[in-house]
Amino acid sequence: MRHRRKGRVLGRSPSHQRALLRNLAAALMLTEREYEAGEVGAPKVAGRIITTVAKAKEVRPVVERSITIAKRGLKSIEQAKEFATTAARDSAAWKQWRESDQWQKWAQAMSPAVTARRRVVRLLGDKQAARIVFEKIAPRFVDRPGGYTRILKLATPRLGDAGPRAVLEFVGSGPQVDLGAAPQVQARRPSRGAGAT
Repeated sequence: MRHRRKGRVLGRSPSHQRALLRNLAAALMLTEREYEAGEVGAPKVAGRIITTVAKAKEVRPVVERSITIAKRGLKSIEQAKEFATTAARDSAAWKQWRESDQWQKWAQAMSPAVTARRRVVRLLGDKQAARIVFEKIAPRFVDRPGGYTRILKLATPRLGDAGPRAVLEFVGSGPQVDLGAAPQVQARRPSRGAGAT
């Protein structure tokens, strides 16, 4: 019996499961990068991947966790800006800053951000995806306390094995529908039935 067993096996060994989830999460992050016009492999819609419902439900916590870790790292980066320098690297002013205690304070303030970036790289297995999380995705969700993704079930099953498909996408991406607008109500025309004059 599998009572109280968390997660889905997905027909794979544990290492294969981890690799699958890591690759799906990185693929979702990489849809947000800049693509040139007509580039092979460019996504139709940024911030969205299509997979099976079971895989989408399994990869969602990995994506959410990486964004939460990146958000915490962004706070450290903001605090470290107070001690940073604007001098060009290897210039005399930069070397003087590097020897001062301001650099020590900057390094101390930046250490949680570096740790967060390393944790995200370990979760996603892709440095480019981790960079996109820190530069594009996490700043978008700074004020949101969780729930960064949504799963939308598709009506048409996958060809070949009829597996149920779903879209995993970031909240706030893609075409938006204004649900706050009042519906248009048309006036009823009088009927032409009995009693009409």
